[in-house]
Amino acid sequence: MEAGASIRNPQSGSSWDVVVIGGGAAGLMCALQAGRRGRRVILLEHNESVGKKIVISGGGRCNFTNLEAGPDNYLSAQPDFCKSALARFTPWDFIAFVEKHGIAYHEKKLGQQFCDGSAREIIRMLLDECRAADARIALSCRVSSVRHSDRFHLETSAGPLDCASLVVATGGLSFPKLGATDFGYRIAKQFGLRLTDIRPGLVPLTFTDADTSLGELSGLSIPVTARHSSGEFHENLLFTHRGISGPAVLQISSFWRDHETLRFDLMPGVDTAQWLATAQRSRSGGTDLPTLLSRSWPRRFAEVWAARHAPSKPLAHFKARELTDLAELLRAWPFTPSGTEGYPKAEVTLGGVDTSQLSSKTMECRQVPGLYFIGEVVDVTGWLGGYNFQWAWASGHAAGLAV
Repeated sequence: MEAGASIRNPQSGSSWDVVVIGGGAAGLMCALQAGRRGRRVILLEHNESVGKKIVISGGGRCNFTNLEAGPDNYLSAQPDFCKSALARFTPWDFIAFVEKHGIAYHEKKLGQQFCDGSAREIIRMLLDECRAADARIALSCRVSSVRHSDRFHLETSAGPLDCASLVVATGGLSFPKLGATDFGYRIAKQFGLRLTDIRPGLVPLTFTDADTSLGELSGLSIPVTARHSSGEFHENLLFTHRGISGPAVLQISSFWRDHETLRFDLMPGVDTAQWLATAQRSRSGGTDLPTLLSRSWPRRFAEVWAARHAPSKPLAHFKARELTDLAELLRAWPFTPSGTEGYPKAEVTLGGVDTSQLSSKTMECRQVPGLYFIGEVVDVTGWLGGYNFQWAWASGHAAGLAV
């Protein structure tokens, strides 16, 4: 047990103002905010500890928010839905929590905020806030059924509970080894809510049979610009045994659909046509392409890439058309994945509860008063880099002020 105001077994048959299902980032934020308002709150977590995804995030240092977080950094069928919650609980509001608890942090890059120490400091902070607000936490407590009459009635492994407001903060399907389930989606369906298309997001992409030889580059990373019709990202691409990963690939994977071809600028910021023409006219004209490319890339990548895409001869012997085609390949190298590594390797789950059925101010279900959905279970998915944590804090805060 992680410490904090926790109980292992709620009193059988006990009544609460608010029950929160799910002890992740969104659920903890909601519970502490509701508790601050004097609501009798209990959070139910089916694992033996809360915040398991928080613990592993950011390499164990928790990329807890991003200073640039705004609606443009999120994917949703209703792009404007996240505006209200994000505006009312900003990255600086969460940073105020962090500073209040004396947690040292730093900006890594691109607005990303990390703990100097351990991600467990964020969990301790949230649990301390829950304790101060008298929000209770029941660990290893599984919910088997939910029904609704005048109140919500839950059957749990610790006995029956009832409440006026029920908050579903069960997350998505990513990282099943941490206990991820589809329980939140099943509750939504039970109460007649629609779900948008659900699929892995921020996930490595896999090779087709034609590209498996690139697996020999496993562990090699290069800076690229990843491009899709919906956007582009300037980050690193990492080769793996099974495909490609790294920040650029994880970012673009959320936009990718089956059978689509992605394009990567392998020399970001370089006019490749001019660069090749200048090299051909200079002393470099007598060198082969791998040698020239290895001045910008790791030698191993230069050799493998050149063997796949260019004739083996000195650069001076390349015809104008060959140079044009080569420049285009360097600027927009096509890669068609066979698929993704799936939920076990996905940082997030794209899609979820259709936001057209929820209040953007409170996260309450329009057709079932008292029922709320927050965090990853909702169809709002952020970019890589602290954006999903900010959505968890903001949506949990919004519901916590309303329940």
